Amino acid sequence: MKIRNAFQHEEVFVQFIREQKERFYLLAYSYTKNEQDALDVVQDSIQKAMLSLDRLEHVTYMKSWFYKIVVRTAIDFLRKHKRLQVTDDDTLHYLTPAQEDVYENIDLEHALEELPQMYREVIILHYFEDLKLADVAQILDIKLSTTKSRLYKALKLLKIQLEDVKGESTHG
Repeated sequence: MKIRNAFQHEEVFVQFIREQKERFYLLAYSYTKNEQDALDVVQDSIQKAMLSLDRLEHVTYMKSWFYKIVVRTAIDFLRKHKRLQVTDDDTLHYLTPAQEDVYENIDLEHALEELPQMYREVIILHYFEDLKLADVAQILDIKLSTTKSRLYKALKLLKIQLEDVKGESTHG
């Protein structure tokens, strides 16, 4: 029965990856800022997930389980390569598939990039990936209260940055 269950998990996982691959790519890209590196992170994440699929308790946990793998793989990648990539807006717009939740507001995009990673990742996972705060906390391995305080701080910082941009554009 265990083998059959593992096989079913694998089928569900493969289908899940096919349906969500653009979202995983965008999540990885939000960390690496480089097309090839993001693809490598997603590929490594899939490989890690396939190797540990038997440890997944239930398919209902698959989404948060795999997001956690992608986030950790991306962070490991950045630590290993100790570099940051800067991408111009045209490249980012070209690489971003047209989806309803893709933000067109360039000011918001810049404000998000200015946030420290610990705040940016909470915003991205909660608002752009539509994950519940409890899932975000689990993915990032932090307490729910920490997740909430980071979200609050991130929103406060974004508001300040966007107000500054708005002020500059009315005075400039």
